[in-house]
Amino acid sequence: MRKKGEEIHMAEPVYKRILLKVSGESLGGESGQGIQPDSLAYYAQEIKSIRDLGVEISIVVGGGNIFRGVSVAARGMERASADYMGMLATVINALALQNALEVAGVYTRVMSAIEMQAVAEPYIRRRAIRHVEKGRVVILAAGTGNPFFTTDTAAALRAVEIGAGAILKATRVDGVYDSDPEKNRDAKMYSELCFMDCIRDQLRVMDSTAITMCMENTIPIIVFNFLKPGNLKKVVLGEKVGTTVKGE
Repeated sequence: MRKKGEEIHMAEPVYKRILLKVSGESLGGESGQGIQPDSLAYYAQEIKSIRDLGVEISIVVGGGNIFRGVSVAARGMERASADYMGMLATVINALALQNALEVAGVYTRVMSAIEMQAVAEPYIRRRAIRHVEKGRVVILAAGTGNPFFTTDTAAALRAVEIGAGAILKATRVDGVYDSDPEKNRDAKMYSELCFMDCIRDQLRVMDSTAITMCMENTIPIIVFNFLKPGNLKKVVLGEKVGTTVKGE
């Protein structure tokens, strides 16, 4: 029981504004295909838990559960056309995630790099910043709006544009390993890496364009297991979760 006059000290987030990178496959549950309502509801609650702490949140979502420009399904297609199809898939995922968040009571905006006014606002940097300042979660869809760029690069670019303190990359493994932990039981997980380690050793954190952009703008990347309840909250509170990639 708290004594009279005793103050309660609540944990404060170490990041005021973050960009969360979510893969499309993660919305498809175990199969990684389509959109699973249970996965959406879980993600919405996890995101709400950090929104309730006052963290300003932007999300870049992939589209691999529906279509990926470099996938086998796209074989034989012109790369630009396949990439545009992948961008449209991210819009579908963004709308699904928006609905789940709003069901959970979180005010949300979808902003698209490809203009489609009937379903999303056009991406405008100042407007995106204003939304997060007002406490809305902004879901950034359609990548950069250009073919030949991944959603990793889109995440790095948007993080720089909106002034995010960190990129939080949600995965289904605990962090970055020296080999695939789902195939190699002896895979070693790194607790910390520098950007040059990722480029030199070709570690699959994000693509090299995204890594370089984060390095040049000193934005750390934290790779963590989003499937463990509470991990997202632990990351924003500064607990040692996953792998942190940063400068020297």
